[in-house]
Amino acid sequence: MAEDEFAPSGLNPTSAFLMLTVLEKDGISQKEIGQSLHLKPSTITRLIESLQAKGLLSSRQEGRMSLIYATDRGREMESQIHECWQKLRQRYNTILNSQDDELSLQLNEVSNRLESAE
Repeated sequence: MAEDEFAPSGLNPTSAFLMLTVLEKDGISQKEIGQSLHLKPSTITRLIESLQAKGLLSSRQEGRMSLIYATDRGREMESQIHECWQKLRQRYNTILNSQDDELSLQLNEVSNRLESAE
């Protein structure tokens, strides 16, 4: 279902979330991306390389750190990515009904608080 909603953007849901992470903090390190997305470094590297090949991200080495930046083309996709997330949420809402959507939002808020506490 998620793959279907993100197909118009040309991204899979994980790549879209990575893009939003970079758009939120341009110049973020690969390590920070991995911590934010809870993915292995090798997976992050693969995703970044794929997004660089599409012209959506660029990277710059600073010492041993690789900092990741959104390109102009990547920044232009932000609204489309948010739209895909919204459509996915609406599909889930239709399946689960509106009460469950409120629960989903509350669970997301709790998850964000827990991540902030780390």
